[in-house]
Amino acid sequence: MQFVKAHGAGNDFVLLEDLDDALRPNPAFVAAVCDRHFGVGADGLIRIVRAPDADFFMDYYNADGEVAEMCGNGIRCLAKYVADRGLWAGDELRVDTRDGVKRITVEHDGSGSVVRARVDMGAPILERGQIPMTGTGDPLHEQLVVAATPLEAACVSMGNPHAVVFVEDLAAVPFETLGPALETNETFPAKTNAEFAQVLNDHEVRMRVWERGVGETMACGTGACAVAVVANLRGYTGRTVAIHVPGGTLYIEWTADGHVYMSGPAEESFEGTLGARLTSLLPQTTSTKG
Repeated sequence: MQFVKAHGAGNDFVLLEDLDDALRPNPAFVAAVCDRHFGVGADGLIRIVRAPDADFFMDYYNADGEVAEMCGNGIRCLAKYVADRGLWAGDELRVDTRDGVKRITVEHDGSGSVVRARVDMGAPILERGQIPMTGTGDPLHEQLVVAATPLEAACVSMGNPHAVVFVEDLAAVPFETLGPALETNETFPAKTNAEFAQVLNDHEVRMRVWERGVGETMACGTGACAVAVVANLRGYTGRTVAIHVPGGTLYIEWTADGHVYMSGPAEESFEGTLGARLTSLLPQTTSTKG
């Protein structure tokens, strides 16, 4: 079974082409493939399938094997994969996800390869129950105690849940302690992605992210969108923001129509063949689009 390893600003993925929807990744298979010592190593796995109501369906899994709704960096990598291989051509790529259809435009280099993509991530969800969160109150000012530390989180969904904590000095945050504790806080019944963000000025923010089901990653596209939205709502920034992450910079624009647009790089690292130990974990069955 062939695979491609790709990344968007260091957030890395294993891509499997399965256009006829023959495969069904299970948690054991996904976790084994994403294992950085005994597998390929990645933050997540993307299965690329043809879709009836879009060009493709992105079947996305976090590194722990759990299904996830959406991945902003991953969908740019999918766009590069299908465009570079001639599986799609046109002005706008439409990719179905568990958070609905996303529209993507791509940029090419001189050789015709895709190097960047811009994704319409849709409108942010600010209603508490839909993020989802338990309890009552304003999710943009959620008072929490995490690992015995009082925090105020600004919570939003970009198709998946995010809790953003603004800090004065990102380097001083006990990230490895607070990140996993915030991810699994009981306020978030589906767990949450946890972003710690330092506002640099009215158009730049620095961010670290602890991704749900993964741990720290070099970048998170939906997380960058979440940070940009809540930074604007709190009056820290305008509606066009550069989000600096360990793997690079993502550019976020929250437009007048309410949609959030994310732009960033997409790059393939290598391709290969999965070994028999890994493929033996993978049953072949029907669609996982539901």
